[in-house]
Formats: sequence, structure tokens, C-alpha cells
Amino acid sequence: MFISSSPFQRSRFLVLLALSSLMMGCGHSLRELPDFDAKTWRSDPYACRNMRSSAVPALVSAKEELYEARANDVTALLGPPDEEELRAGTEKVYYYYLEPGTHCEGRRARSGAPCLSIRFGPIGTVTEVLIDPLTPRSN
Repeated sequence: MFISSSPFQRSRFLVLLALSSLMMGCGHSLRELPDFDAKTWRSDPYACRNMRSSAVPALVSAKEELYEARANDVTALLGPPDEEELRAGTEKVYYYYLEPGTHCEGRRARSGAPCLSIRFGPIGTVTEVLIDPLTPRSN
């Protein structure tokens, strides 16, 4: 059943529809990153099995591909973040550990281990990608 509405309601609906279309059109789909083993990355949450560090070089070389990607595409590629921080407004940051640290000791408390930080802006797309250097290994 169609219920007629006032011209104001119709124009308001069209404006909301246009705005939502613009918001959904922001960002881009995230395709597979060259030489990045996403399956291994996702299978090592919190990097406690020390499998992520081998994927870091490929991630570093392809990090430009992450810019303007949508949060759900990043999650599909990298898995859920090890930690998430909500910032002012609608900004958020995902953290992915790159090496084992004190966070692997059962409590999952934040540690100083190297991590990948991905910041999302107000429209939900990646605005910054920071990768802490891996700690030097002693032989």
C-alpha cells in the first residue's frame, strides 16, 4: 500500500538516500596483497605463535594498498584486530601484534611488542598505516 507523503518528506528521503549512497561509495575494495600470506597471518592471533613476522616484509611493501580501504575489507584480509581503540568522533584504530610479547601470557593486556596500527577516519576508511620495526634478534 502506498501512502502519499508531503513534498518535504520526499525531498528529505532523497537527500538521505543520496548521502547514504555517498558514504557507501567511499573507500575501495581491498584486493589480495602481492606475496602476503593472509591465511598464515589470520591463523596467528596476537602473533603468539610467531608466524606473523614472516609476512611483515610483504605487508610493508604493499601497505599503500591499505589506504582508503574500508574497515570490513581490512578485517576480511587481516582478521579481527588484536586490539581496537575508539577515538574521538567516529575514528578508530586497529592494532595487530607482529611478535609475541607479554600480551601472550594469558591476560591479553597490552604489551610493548611491535605492532601494526591501522587508523580509520570518520567515514570508515584507512587514513594511516604504521608498522613498528621488529625487535632485533640475538643469535
